[in-house]
Amino acid sequence: MADKKDYSEFIESIRSKIIDDGLTLNEEELLQLAHFPTSKTQLIIELAHEVRLKCCGEDVDIEGIVSAKTGACPENCAFCSQSASAQSSVYPTSFLPADEILKAAKEAESYGATSFCLVYALRGPDERAMNHIISMVDLVQSNTSLQVNVSAGLLTKDNAERLKEAGVLRYNHNLETAKSHFQAIASTHSYQERWDTCKAVLDAGLKLCCGAILGVGETIEQRVELLRDLQLLDPTEVPINFLNPRPGTQLEDSKRLDAQEAIKWVGIFRLALPKTILRFGGGREITLGDLQSVGMTSGANGLIIGNYLTTLGRSPEEDLEMLKELEMPVSVVSNIL
Repeated sequence: MADKKDYSEFIESIRSKIIDDGLTLNEEELLQLAHFPTSKTQLIIELAHEVRLKCCGEDVDIEGIVSAKTGACPENCAFCSQSASAQSSVYPTSFLPADEILKAAKEAESYGATSFCLVYALRGPDERAMNHIISMVDLVQSNTSLQVNVSAGLLTKDNAERLKEAGVLRYNHNLETAKSHFQAIASTHSYQERWDTCKAVLDAGLKLCCGAILGVGETIEQRVELLRDLQLLDPTEVPINFLNPRPGTQLEDSKRLDAQEAIKWVGIFRLALPKTILRFGGGREITLGDLQSVGMTSGANGLIIGNYLTTLGRSPEEDLEMLKELEMPVSVVSNIL
């Protein structure tokens, strides 16, 4: 595609395939989009916003999260300051008390969140952790209107079924990066184990939340490889995180992803996954800066509001004001069930 006409014609063919024919983009098409020059990014993000409106509507889904068990995770994920192998300032704690979890849930609800995710820094839940998770799910459901999601590492078939019975809506387990790059960011568990957890979640009848962290040393081709696997899993929600290099982690000296590159990939994720909740996660403030509103018109239709697990996010008021200025209504619970 040597000139503007070629790029425009290709984008129109992609538009027709997604919107008119309801078909999924293949690897070759995704690679062509991935290799668009920065000067042509606008073509991608304009189509991505159109696809988002056509396939998902105008609403933005807001989710709150809480670190229900922080630090001392036995896994060695290279980007994570909660890993026991990281020389970070994250102070390990046991399970967060029930009153603090409920306080965080009610605060998220007050800002318009429709869901609330309990996040546990674990390889996977043992019986003690399962009992805590189930009791906290019941606590939040009994005292708020929020749907409750959980992220607690690798799951067995039995644990996935128990979480479904407890009323969990979505289970989060990110693939993080491509299979061919996975051993560069974690060696204490495998990509296959993550994949098996995602399948166990789906088999149990839970909705799957499964996304990525961009900027961990992956190539453009590996991002497309990851997208193809996400297309196969077809998750209800895909969080997009951007590496925020944390002191004491293996990736602390990594270069942050360029904002324009990040926005381009938000658009590509939307074109690859037209119907998913595409949620901005960690690192958006650092990576996008003043361009966060541009990101919301590049295909995203979900936000994690407030702070993240070990880093600070923007204030909820700032995000709500941004959505107001963009004339993007916040979802209500009935719209996401």
